[in-house]
Amino acid sequence: MTATPAPGAGAPGTDSQGAPARPARPVRLGYGTNGLADHRVDDALAMLADLGYDGVALTLDVRHLDPFADDVHAATQAVARRLDRLGLGVVVETGARYLLDPRLKHEPTLVSAQGVERRVDLLQRAVRIAADLGADAVSCWSGVLAPGLDPDAARRQVADALAQVLEEADRLDVPLAVEPEPGHLVERLDDVLDLRRVLGQPERLRVTLDLGHCVCVEDEPVADVVRRAGDLLVDVQVDDMVRGVHEHLPLGEGALDLRSALAALVETGFTGLAAVELPRHSHAGPDMAARSIASLEEALAALPAAGAPGTDGAADRAVDLSGRERTGAVV
Repeated sequence: MTATPAPGAGAPGTDSQGAPARPARPVRLGYGTNGLADHRVDDALAMLADLGYDGVALTLDVRHLDPFADDVHAATQAVARRLDRLGLGVVVETGARYLLDPRLKHEPTLVSAQGVERRVDLLQRAVRIAADLGADAVSCWSGVLAPGLDPDAARRQVADALAQVLEEADRLDVPLAVEPEPGHLVERLDDVLDLRRVLGQPERLRVTLDLGHCVCVEDEPVADVVRRAGDLLVDVQVDDMVRGVHEHLPLGEGALDLRSALAALVETGFTGLAAVELPRHSHAGPDMAARSIASLEEALAALPAAGAPGTDGAADRAVDLSGRERTGAVV
């Protein structure tokens, strides 16, 4: 006879709400849906929960919570319920390739000569969706500056566009995190910090760091970039890379010192998601997700033990996985 769980108890391997049980970690681990583009959202979320991930970096896309769909509000509420049942945190990503233009990859961007208002509209929709999901943040990037365009004018355009998005982010209390991207106008951490200064250091304008991008373009060790971002950092993407080549690689296949980068996240008190981003590996998504969490857990296990000399107790921070309160913003 199968034993019946006591009232309020979950099935074996689950918590009291029925969500998959996960170990307490000093860093919350996630995986990006842009590396699971061939999966339904529900299937992707269930698989990540089963693998032991703490959350998901959800890229709004034509097949994954399309922000322009007629039923987007109902679909958002359904995803919010699914995240709750699975005990997953979430950050909203906005880098879908052909969401705004079926012919031009990533266009229009914040630096495009035409159509920037469409990118602003997407980011405002993303903020509303993030509020409904209780997401940690919305992440975005600037875009690649076309030849012949004035960089100074483009920086003013980016600042003006982000100021519009920040109005919605302020209204709904959702952090907006700018990601430095190799080859973009905003390419390095210093470029994001400059943007913040131009805009008057807005509280909700924060930072996304891709650890692989740091390998690719930053002039200092990845761990030092993380420390410099400090408490502005609300979103981390995890992938390997080599210097000067913007190609997202599985962990262990590039030059990233994963252990030192994770140690820096713990040291700075980072509480967001560190989510694997492998956008060209959807064909092997389940295998990549399994391999990635194994690599991350191995690196975390190698960090100094809680209370060891020099750790200041940082390693014994068990992160609250409850996430932000989900609201009812209408998209």
